[in-house]
Amino acid sequence: MNKLNILIAASEAVPYAKSGGLADVTGVLPKALRALGHDVRLVMPRYYIVDKERYALKPLGSLGVPMGSIGEMWAGVYEGRLPGSDVPVYFIDHEGFFGRMGLYEDHGFSYIDNDNRFIFFSKAVMQLAKMLRFHPDVIHANDWHTAAIPILLNTTYAFDPDFEYTGSLLSIHNLQHQGRFYKGAMDVLNVGWEHFTAHELEEYDGINLLKGGIVHADVINTVSEKYAQEIRTPEFGWGLEGLIEARGHKLFGILNGVDYEEWSPSVDPFIAQTFDIDDMSGKEVCKSALQSTFNLPVRSDLPVIGLVGRLVEQKGIELIAAAIWHLLKWDIQIVLLGAGEKWAEHFFSDIAAKFPDKFGCYIGYRNDLAHRIEAGSDLFLMPSLFEPCGLNQIYSLRYGTLPIVRATGGLDDTIENYSSEHKSGTGFKFYDATPEALVGTVHWAVDVWYNDKEGFYKMRYNAMRQRFDWEVAAKGYDALYHRIYDGRHSHRNH
Repeated sequence: MNKLNILIAASEAVPYAKSGGLADVTGVLPKALRALGHDVRLVMPRYYIVDKERYALKPLGSLGVPMGSIGEMWAGVYEGRLPGSDVPVYFIDHEGFFGRMGLYEDHGFSYIDNDNRFIFFSKAVMQLAKMLRFHPDVIHANDWHTAAIPILLNTTYAFDPDFEYTGSLLSIHNLQHQGRFYKGAMDVLNVGWEHFTAHELEEYDGINLLKGGIVHADVINTVSEKYAQEIRTPEFGWGLEGLIEARGHKLFGILNGVDYEEWSPSVDPFIAQTFDIDDMSGKEVCKSALQSTFNLPVRSDLPVIGLVGRLVEQKGIELIAAAIWHLLKWDIQIVLLGAGEKWAEHFFSDIAAKFPDKFGCYIGYRNDLAHRIEAGSDLFLMPSLFEPCGLNQIYSLRYGTLPIVRATGGLDDTIENYSSEHKSGTGFKFYDATPEALVGTVHWAVDVWYNDKEGFYKMRYNAMRQRFDWEVAAKGYDALYHRIYDGRHSHRNH
């Protein structure tokens, strides 16, 4: 297969800036693509939190960005290397747009100029490619923040010789967020008001950037096969299911990989004692340490259930809140790490105060503590209402911590339901998004822990043998890039 020039544009990437799973993908995928021989480069905004000294960023110069009715604006460009690789990372520097503490919001309120911020970034990506004299075969856009790029490729830059054969891939990591704005953003995007129609950018007399990106992208993908099916339906389509169904011929699902160099109990520096499938003694040490960390009684004779994630509706926190009184009647312990909606932070803090022997809670996020919860828990609860991919359930498998999940999106793709008859499976699944279904499935998992030790330990063994490598995911993207490349070249040659 021929090696391609790939430019990945994203609003966040680890280790620089992260709000969700998008950053995990864009921080690791470029390295896996580089290993396949592609010339891959990453571009993202330089937020206030991206320290130039820490990441040894070098100034490359400045570039002009045409912003329609606003006029030309200027951006600085910095270059670094993705840690542990030779993949170049370019940072678009603009103090007015990106010199802020948050990525998209501050104290729960979205920045009112997010439309201009990310239209600016998308246009800067195009101008950066010209400045570098880098001719991408594919520009890989991610979510609404860069969804303007496929639109620009097919309009403003359609006859630009620098992009003669450039195609676009748009990855949807979370369809709930679509980039809906006042229609005046059309004057800044400046692709012509003829594109402000119900078939392209217009929605309820406003602009929807993700919708326009879906229309114009050569190929679209989501981060699991199940989610690619789900977003064609009203339950998961957030109003775009009709458009997505119509574009079904160019929609694919590629399950995210995980970074096993970071998430593996045999090498994890954050946990009390390392362990692996052939010697599980360290897991018991990790369990005791976890109980101590949360000031819970140190007991090996009951199961610990872990929870790590944002305390938001999508993650099923309302189901957990409704179910928690039932769950805590049993002889179990629950530990929670997360932050999000204020009511949930207060609610779970109150539960921890009322049940200090059964419920441990840390409001906020700490990476080291996330590792310790994965290593020290027996079970891991993820009752998401929707989950494009999900990573914690995959981490849990590696740590022998059996997931209890709602069968949606990537959770359904990655977890095999337990069969007591065959002693097979890797976790426990429920289907209805109700407190009753959650309680019933947790009860089932706890019952297996207490009364079916053979089944539980076989399942743990099955779980730890699972692999969801970036190498596999990268080959999936490689196939999509070549599909785009072949399509663009055959189209131009006819």
